[in-house]
Amino acid sequence: MAKANLITRAGYDALRKELDYLWRTERPEVTKKVTWAASLGDRSENADYQYNKKRLREIDRRVRYLQKRIEGVKVVDYSIQQEGRVFFGAWVTVENDEGDEKRFKIVGGDEIYDNKAYISIDSPMAIALLKKEIDDEAVVQTPSGPVSWYVVAIEYDKN
Repeated sequence: MAKANLITRAGYDALRKELDYLWRTERPEVTKKVTWAASLGDRSENADYQYNKKRLREIDRRVRYLQKRIEGVKVVDYSIQQEGRVFFGAWVTVENDEGDEKRFKIVGGDEIYDNKAYISIDSPMAIALLKKEIDDEAVVQTPSGPVSWYVVAIEYDKN
C-alpha cells in the first residue's frame, strides 16, 4: 500500500520553517567554519574541518529531502464537512473494553516524529478509525490479533 502524501497546515509550516532555518541560518554558519578550518592548512588532521564538512553534508541532505517533500505533499486544511467523523487532522479519543483511554491526532508521516500524541494516517489504528463517528467501534489489526476501540470524542483544530 502506498504511503499517503498528506500533511496538516501546521506540519507543512514546520517543514518550511526547518528548511528556511537550515538554508538561511545554519548552512551559512557551517560554511564559514569549513572555510576557516580549510585555511589552517592540512585538512587530513583538522578535526574542525572534518566535523563541519560532515555537518554540511548532513544539512545538504536534509535540505534536498525537505525540498522534495514540500513539493510532493498535499496540505489538508480543516473543513466543516469533517465534523462528527474521523478524518485526517482529527484529534480522536478512543477507549477499549478495559477502560484504557488514548487521545491522539491523525497526521501525515512527516509529522509524527516530534510528538508522541500524533499517529500516522498510514498506521493500523488510523486506518481502522477513518470515517468512524462517536460510539463507533474500530477493530485494529495487531500482531497479537484484532483489538476493539470505541470512539469517545472527535475534535479538529479549526485554524
